[in-house]
Amino acid sequence: MSGYFILIILVLAFVLIFQISKASEYVSVLKGEEKSFKQSNRINAFLFILFMVLGLAGAWWCNELLYDRTLLAQPAASDHGEKIDFMMWLTIIVTGIVFLLTQVLLFWFAFKYQYSEKRTSYFFPHNNKLELLWTVVPAIFLTVLVGFGLFYWFKITGDAPKDSQIVEITGKQFNWMMRYPGKDNVLGRKNYRLTDASSGNALGVDWEDGASHDDIEASEMHLVVGKPVQLVINAQDVIHDVGLVHFRLKMDAVPGIPTTLWFTPKYTTAQMKEITGNKDFVYEISCDQICGSGHYSMRGVIIVETQDEHDAWMASKKPQYVTVKEGAAPAAAADSTSAAAAATMSKPLAQLK
Repeated sequence: MSGYFILIILVLAFVLIFQISKASEYVSVLKGEEKSFKQSNRINAFLFILFMVLGLAGAWWCNELLYDRTLLAQPAASDHGEKIDFMMWLTIIVTGIVFLLTQVLLFWFAFKYQYSEKRTSYFFPHNNKLELLWTVVPAIFLTVLVGFGLFYWFKITGDAPKDSQIVEITGKQFNWMMRYPGKDNVLGRKNYRLTDASSGNALGVDWEDGASHDDIEASEMHLVVGKPVQLVINAQDVIHDVGLVHFRLKMDAVPGIPTTLWFTPKYTTAQMKEITGNKDFVYEISCDQICGSGHYSMRGVIIVETQDEHDAWMASKKPQYVTVKEGAAPAAAADSTSAAAAATMSKPLAQLK
């Protein structure tokens, strides 16, 4: 119903504008083309200034109204995120100043130099200094901005500190799977040919590798506040993207090509609840690459906690290797029992006696 209502409003608006334009044409004929042109020119020049003032005021009003709903109102939750915020604010300030100057001059010139019989045109076909100015200055600013971006990019994707926590995150349609190394702080090797969710090996871990025997698997990402963490990022089917909006970071998850990034969480989940004033706050993992029909539902949760809380959580988890072996044990025992029963049934009746 609302769709039809909007369509009717649009049609009526079109008809109204069409009728106003036709009326303007008739007025022009009655008043004379030249007089009508001069009057319309003055009106249009004034409307340029009005549009500029109302447009800038509207932009400012929208910022005041909606700013608190954006992530900018919340502090970056990682040390790298603070640098990303700085780079973004620098870009906004530089481009904002250029935008204001050019737009104010554009609309002011349209008003000041409106048509007049007393004014003649001044042709300005070429000026080397002016062309050099508007070419070199933007190039310098863009080079600085790109330089900041490359510097932070190489730092985020470079080598993590030696004492970093390691978390592997794997994306598949349409969820995230985490794996943590045990006390050896080494993740066991994987082989995609071994992937079999029905047998408890959804990540394709090679159980022949001893380093995999103490690895923990979970559906949530648990991080320690103030401790660097290196993410090892994988995908099993299509390209996904690990989006860490509160940490101001993201990285593609590409099938067959592990990617990495590292950062240091600054606030626990409990602290961010106090900072944001939202008792239901959670750090989220989003998929920032359209990956299929269920893309919208591909959401993960990050819990940032103290070292003691993290140690307690790890201690409460059972290594996936142990879980798989325990799950396979009853089946093996059942098979043995069946074999023994079959052997017994096959014996002669005299032997049973």
